[in-house]
Amino acid sequence: MAAAEDSAELAKKLSNPVAALISVPLQYNYDHHYGPDKNGHKSYLNVQPVVPISLNADWNVISRTIVPIASQSGVIPGSSESGLGDVTQSLFFSPKAPTSSGIIWGVGPAFLLPTGTDPNLSARKWGAGPTGVILKQDGPWTYGALASHIWGVGGSSSRRDLSNTFLQPFLSYTTKDAWTYSLNTESTYDWKAKEWSLPINLMVSKLVKFGTQPVSLGGGVRYWADNPDTGAHDVGVRFVMTFLFPK
Repeated sequence: MAAAEDSAELAKKLSNPVAALISVPLQYNYDHHYGPDKNGHKSYLNVQPVVPISLNADWNVISRTIVPIASQSGVIPGSSESGLGDVTQSLFFSPKAPTSSGIIWGVGPAFLLPTGTDPNLSARKWGAGPTGVILKQDGPWTYGALASHIWGVGGSSSRRDLSNTFLQPFLSYTTKDAWTYSLNTESTYDWKAKEWSLPINLMVSKLVKFGTQPVSLGGGVRYWADNPDTGAHDVGVRFVMTFLFPK
């Protein structure tokens, strides 16, 4: 019973973006119907290490990195690309203890690094802006939202300037035997193009152990409720394997 409770508690921590838990999610995504002729498709693996750093008795800084590795065909008509995309780095300064009402929060900077190995996989722009998260964990439920805004701060003058807002409201339910059911959106509004990208993700995951190593295995579907004409359409899929390293 104690082991099951420990697994459920670890699974709940994964629903908290600023939990004091080292984790390495490997998130595979596949989307299709890209481009003006809707024949393009894209698969990409996001390597997303999360590392908490203790600043003092009251505060942590949580480092969250997204390293995309992509392969696409027909996203840009007549071309295929594969390689590294642009890295996003976020730092959340977060109190170690929730507020008296149980609110958990964190704020800090976010950076876009033009690390893409192909011009069609990169904005070719440096970016920076604020990010923040607020949530509450109430019994088996976790609910809240993460947001950020990135402005372009340099890079290729031939590329369009960046001004993008990211919004991720989320809701999850974790059972006593460490199953987690989650629903979120990962919406981006491009202020320059005045266009939304709005995927809705429905996921199921289970925390298991390989020997003493806890791992969360999950999968689900994504529905594109809105997107530019050249973006992905209809339904995509996501699979996630997350390695956890509790203290």
